[in-house]
Amino acid sequence: MTIQKFFYMHPEIKIWLKDIELSIREIHEFLPHNATYSAFQKDLKTRKAVERNIEIIGEAMSRIREIEPDILIFDSRKIVDTRNRIIHGYDSVSSDVIWLIITRYLPILEKEVTELLK
Repeated sequence: MTIQKFFYMHPEIKIWLKDIELSIREIHEFLPHNATYSAFQKDLKTRKAVERNIEIIGEAMSRIREIEPDILIFDSRKIVDTRNRIIHGYDSVSSDVIWLIITRYLPILEKEVTELLK
């Protein structure tokens, strides 16, 4: 089934992909252009804002996977697992893990979501 046909049948998926896109944009806005891990680690407000947006991304991904478990998004299961860990294991989430997500995995997700929304 093509993505376009899928969206026609399930318009809520497009809404959730747009939620992911918005959360990624907000994460970029929260972080200065040349952000460093050290600065991020010391900035409680930014860390909490980023974590909240990762929670939103994970929840949107969970909803998408319920309808279309084979969606073409790299590590979609890990995205949901990360959301669950932030919410339920909040005391075990370190800023270095969040930083890794921002720097390594968020750009991949951003490209995939942009492509799916075309």
